[in-house]
Amino acid sequence: MGGNSFFKNKKLLCGFLAVLVALVSLRIGNLATTSAGAADISDFERISPFSAKSLWLVRQARAIIETYQVDAEAKPVTEDHLVQGAIKGMVESWKDPYTRFVSPEQLKDEEIEMEGQYGGVGMYIGDRDGKILVISPIEDTPAEKAGLKPMDQIVKVGDEVALGWDSQEVVKRLRGKPNTSVVIWIRREGEEELLKFELNREVIKIKSVRYEMLSDDIGYLRLTQFKQKTDVEAADAIQGMIAQGAKGMILDLRNNGGGLLNVCVNISSMFLDGGLVVGTRGRVEKSNEEYYADSSHYLTDMPMVVLINEGSASASEILAGALADRERAVTIGKKSFGKGSVQTLFNLTDGSGIYVTIARYHTPLGKVIDHVGLTPVIEVEGQLDKDYVKDAQLQRAISELKKKILKPATTASNARQQS
Repeated sequence: MGGNSFFKNKKLLCGFLAVLVALVSLRIGNLATTSAGAADISDFERISPFSAKSLWLVRQARAIIETYQVDAEAKPVTEDHLVQGAIKGMVESWKDPYTRFVSPEQLKDEEIEMEGQYGGVGMYIGDRDGKILVISPIEDTPAEKAGLKPMDQIVKVGDEVALGWDSQEVVKRLRGKPNTSVVIWIRREGEEELLKFELNREVIKIKSVRYEMLSDDIGYLRLTQFKQKTDVEAADAIQGMIAQGAKGMILDLRNNGGGLLNVCVNISSMFLDGGLVVGTRGRVEKSNEEYYADSSHYLTDMPMVVLINEGSASASEILAGALADRERAVTIGKKSFGKGSVQTLFNLTDGSGIYVTIARYHTPLGKVIDHVGLTPVIEVEGQLDKDYVKDAQLQRAISELKKKILKPATTASNARQQS
């Protein structure tokens, strides 16, 4: 009897909708036959994001869900959430993983992250070809300590398959109260079975700059991210190494997932005495910009080597690309991730927002980074290792840098012999 009642109600609803459609069509038809009606239609089309026909489809869908969805009456959804859901779906139609809608709550969470401290497992993730990939684990966080690697694909979070999720949904599931755990399942190239990782959440305190002297004349500067004070800390580090007698420097950008563009340009200025760092090109004129090194930030012309890998993305690719194109440094390691697009946040009136990809980055020589990445001049297999002796990429960087340090002295000696 329940089934018969359902179909009767369905017929009644369909009949009701048909009557409404007819009435609306009649109303629109009547409006179209009068000058006043034409004005009304014109005003409606001017303020409406969709045609009357499209809005009517949305109205039908809402009526059907609210009438028949089993929990609709017990768990009503507010109009704000319905509108936000509609906007999210509309934005996703462009199939750009970096053009995305964020709710007011999500915006607050992201502001906390940019301040440099948040609760979670500590890794950058991104969307590519319908997959959720680890871009890079953050140094000294649960993700790095557990052994997660760049290009690992996140397949499951807990017992839920991450099919159809975007990266922001995964981030939401990974975050939580400190001292709680979350299980993720990873598909890794070269492994037949899924890999299980149980991660204990921590308050992630981000330290983006680390430096030391590897020898009497070789300095080592590691940047893990580009946060609000990274440029200030990097300047202090460079000056500290110069004071300790550094004649050459290794800049390690491996597993650096990016960050703030202005900070990246400021750091570029410490190694480039003016000139182009990066350009952006988009559809509208305001998206086409060029960013130049500021000579007032210039600190050193010492020989340099830059380390990159598949976990180097966004701002780290911009810095490496600028130093390579300007022949300021040799790049060593593996091909970078290839995230070279510009997102601008457009705030909406309810406190939510839309991040929109408005342009793509181009290196000083015009190379596109997005979905392409940077190929290092010297490709070396291996991974970042805290034991420097086992780090093949770092050892090659030291070897190449020694050649650069010795070259000026050798040239001067030859010049004296010739004279």
